[in-house]
Amino acid sequence: MTAKLRNIGPKSAAWLRQVGLRTREDLEAAGAVDAFVKVRRAGFKPSLNLLYSLEGALRDCHWQEIPEARRLQLVEAAEAATALLPDPRAGQAAGPVTTTHTDPPGTGDADSPFETLFERRDG
Repeated sequence: MTAKLRNIGPKSAAWLRQVGLRTREDLEAAGAVDAFVKVRRAGFKPSLNLLYSLEGALRDCHWQEIPEARRLQLVEAAEAATALLPDPRAGQAAGPVTTTHTDPPGTGDADSPFETLFERRDG
């Protein structure tokens, strides 16, 4: 955020900048819920306090002054929107590991490259 907004501290401002919300106008265009979801989608782990703080910043009031009914609406909307996001811990597991065994020199096929590279020399 280029201008200081009420309720938005340095960490929250950094998160918002990193998701492309740099001005009050950007925040107004996105709205509190969409801004919160963008922060979550970016991999940050904001608490509901950020959601309330964003709403308070838009209303120009302290986040604790957000009425309880509005808080419930915000939480329901945020939960519905974040339910569509993939679980960050449910990433695809690594593929199967395969091991290739080669015969040591002297035990394999005469055409093996190991026979010529590592052949034993006596004397």
